[in-house]
Amino acid sequence: MEPHYLHIFAPVSFAACLLLLFRIAISWRLSRRCDRARLPPGPKAIPVLGNVHQLPQTYQERTFADWTKEFGDIVFAKIFRKPVLVLGSLRAAQDLLEKKSGNYSDRPRLILLSELMGWDNVVTHMEYGDRFRKHRRWIHDNFQTKSALQGYQPIQCRETYTLLSGLLESPVDFLAHINRWATGMIMEITYGHRIDSLEDEYVKLAHEATTATVLAGSPGSMLVDFFPILKALPTWMPGAGFKREALRIRGMVRAMMQSPYEMVTLALAAGTARPSFTASLLEETYSRNGPSAEEVDDIQGAAGVIYGAGTETTVTVLSTFILAMALHPDAFRRAQEELDRVIGKSRLPDFEDRGSLPYLDCVISEVLRWRCPVPLGIPHNAMYDDEYRGYHIPGKTMVIANMWKMTQDSTYYPEPQKFRPERWLEMDRHVAEFADPRKIVFGFGRRLCPGRDFAEASIWLAAANIISLLDITKVKDQWGTEIVPSADYASGFVSQPKPFVCSILPRCDTAADLIAQARVGLTI
Repeated sequence: MEPHYLHIFAPVSFAACLLLLFRIAISWRLSRRCDRARLPPGPKAIPVLGNVHQLPQTYQERTFADWTKEFGDIVFAKIFRKPVLVLGSLRAAQDLLEKKSGNYSDRPRLILLSELMGWDNVVTHMEYGDRFRKHRRWIHDNFQTKSALQGYQPIQCRETYTLLSGLLESPVDFLAHINRWATGMIMEITYGHRIDSLEDEYVKLAHEATTATVLAGSPGSMLVDFFPILKALPTWMPGAGFKREALRIRGMVRAMMQSPYEMVTLALAAGTARPSFTASLLEETYSRNGPSAEEVDDIQGAAGVIYGAGTETTVTVLSTFILAMALHPDAFRRAQEELDRVIGKSRLPDFEDRGSLPYLDCVISEVLRWRCPVPLGIPHNAMYDDEYRGYHIPGKTMVIANMWKMTQDSTYYPEPQKFRPERWLEMDRHVAEFADPRKIVFGFGRRLCPGRDFAEASIWLAAANIISLLDITKVKDQWGTEIVPSADYASGFVSQPKPFVCSILPRCDTAADLIAQARVGLTI
């Protein structure tokens, strides 16, 4: 009888399984339709291209801002077939990138920058994981502890006084002096190397590599990032020019990272190495029989990203400060009056004066807000499916924080296009704390810039000393008419002010003596 029962029930069981599978398939399709229906609003995509045809080559942050006005502060779009979520408000960025940082701390696969150009060993481009956490820990220990930051202050002071001397001697070259100031600080802290000029061998290597990288494409902007199969194209093939250029830049990136690293290893062996980020990491490995190949790559990448991330953005912010002071003499005079009242004219300001200069702090806040240095940052990546405000966010969605839009939000900053340091004194304290541009321009969550405290302190010291020692005004032409800078900014990953002119003159005949006097107290 047993075979008989099996024979009877076997077809029934098979039919039941088919019915069950059919129901599962229908349920899955309905669920997928429901998920699509629950996606955040956004511009209509077309097959294959998605929304790429709606994005301009330049100033994409402005197009994203227009989308925010039309669809709200979370906008869903597609770049080819890649889902993209554009965040247009500080609240949305904090809700996702900070409160849900466990899901949103990853990076999209950046094939052009990481896999082809060789930036795969830098923390800014790494996928979220153990290697990322190791690099973050290294940088945190060297740039976020109180003892480390205090240890850098003599270097910051010395390079700031060098900047002031350069501005006295050749003020027309102020942008070169700002570059020299930022580079000098970073090179010594990272490698223990003091530079004499921007013609320094290691500075030129770094400048060439970073400039070539920026010109070749922003993160996530090239076709190969969305069609990984293009990575396999032979370099001789038509259409593979991007790969040939990327491999050329790869050699420059390797030289940028390896040359100063080798300089430090030789100095350690000779006993002549100055204290530095690279030297401290190497010395730690020497206690374990020296660095492995993996550790060499990690140390080179960690040091390289400090230089790459720490120079261009800092230069941009201080250049914006100079531009803002030339364009807004009332704000400049008010800052000078505060410094004269608190510091006097017999010495230069120091870090200890920072808490006594609230209006200067407002000026720095407004500089960061008025012209956001990195409009879109580097995209985040959602690792898993998520729900937010009733909307479905698919896993592997590229998440772009439109920091430019956030710093121009009229909800918190009335007339955002105007440079008004006073707005920070007029704001409700809680609003000012929430909308502080420092909570925007340095990134979000576990991708927050670990060098932000050092960068901001460097900018503050330079700005305080420039205001105290120098006058910044508009240049006059031969007929005595003021030349007003355009205040236009170049489009790019880092948005720098386009070249402009201004007048920079000492406030008194003893300016050089004040710089010399300030240098006397330095211990390095």
